[in-house]
Amino acid sequence: MKVREALAAAAARLAPSSETPRLDAELLMAEALGIEREALLLSRLDEPAPAHFAALVARREAGEPIAYITGRRAFWTIELSVGPGVLIPRPDSETLIEAALGHFGERGPATVLDLGTGPGTLLLAALAQWPGALGLGIDSSERALEYARMNALALGLDERARFRLGDWARGLDGRFDLILCNPPYVEAGADLPVDVADWEPAEALFAAADGLSEYRRLAPEIPRLLAPGGLACLELGAGQRDAVATLFDPAAFTIKSLEDLKGIERCLMLSR
Repeated sequence: MKVREALAAAAARLAPSSETPRLDAELLMAEALGIEREALLLSRLDEPAPAHFAALVARREAGEPIAYITGRRAFWTIELSVGPGVLIPRPDSETLIEAALGHFGERGPATVLDLGTGPGTLLLAALAQWPGALGLGIDSSERALEYARMNALALGLDERARFRLGDWARGLDGRFDLILCNPPYVEAGADLPVDVADWEPAEALFAAADGLSEYRRLAPEIPRLLAPGGLACLELGAGQRDAVATLFDPAAFTIKSLEDLKGIERCLMLSR
């Protein structure tokens, strides 16, 4: 079977379980061939399909996320290694970097704090954006921090990025120009796609019955950690903007929000 035929068959097989069956098939075929998707589509469609492609399709059909199968995920201007036990970077989170870029411009922040860094997603994207910045990433998962350190090394950012095991900002001193945070914000019991609910770490997704428990914990910490002239960017779930904003003192911050590409208010911006 040629690559184009195998792609069509795989897309049909994945259609009942995926919202993007053709894209999934192309990404898995590119992985099987050891090339980028663009190269696949431009020049490899009439080659014989690799035998192990079917095994990759079977993993996706069982619900495993594409990023776990390929072991990587693109985010902002970087590519990150990911795997079971870490939250997969999502385009929605790029809204936080976009908000920070709008605030600081090309000069950038001098210091960056990423609370709940996961595989280093937001911190490493910020450090790649601003070569003069230094950063600290904190996470409660040692597994996630293993990936973060590995990603920093692979991206050549290990001399500017430090990582620490911790419970949000507990015990943390100092002030930072830019604070980034993508906390758990999904309501307990919410209906999520299988490739999220059954595979990604629950502790990085769910936050009590109303989805706001971690924002409540963060609210007292942000004021003492944010430097004058700085910006804190917190990722929001759909419809959470007003509820989260009320947790922060309007006398202490200028509070704004930024929409993602879907028109959802995705980033709460706290500046002083």
